[in-house]
Amino acid sequence: MKLAVQRFSIAETWKNYRMYLVDGNNVMGQRVGWHRDKPGAQRRLLRELPRFVRSSGEDVTVVFDGRPLPDIRDGDSLDGVSVFFARRGADADHRILELAREATDPERILAVTSDRLLADCLRDLGITTIRSGQFRKMLEDEA
Repeated sequence: MKLAVQRFSIAETWKNYRMYLVDGNNVMGQRVGWHRDKPGAQRRLLRELPRFVRSSGEDVTVVFDGRPLPDIRDGDSLDGVSVFFARRGADADHRILELAREATDPERILAVTSDRLLADCLRDLGITTIRSGQFRKMLEDEA
């Protein structure tokens, strides 16, 4: 039995979503050496995400582990990107789940994470997920 294989563009598929919920540390982790300068890696990602917002026309929310940066507070919006940080005593995965549970239209969310347990929980809520490496490639293609 021969299976029919359908090829599609990730970029075209992503256009069907309204909001991207991004695990920032997972996307940062796709670059070698990011852990040597975590605030620098966060700032680099926060410079890349607005290009994606402009090209896709979609909303992006990114969540980082750790404390907010000195000049970027939890809940700030930077060039169309909503920025959140893990709550004290928790990690970004918990904050992502909190935001996901608040969503009124979960089927319109595309979550970006490489964490399997988090991805399973998000899919249980009706949210589609992709791996961080796929999203990193998309950001690089946009550059």
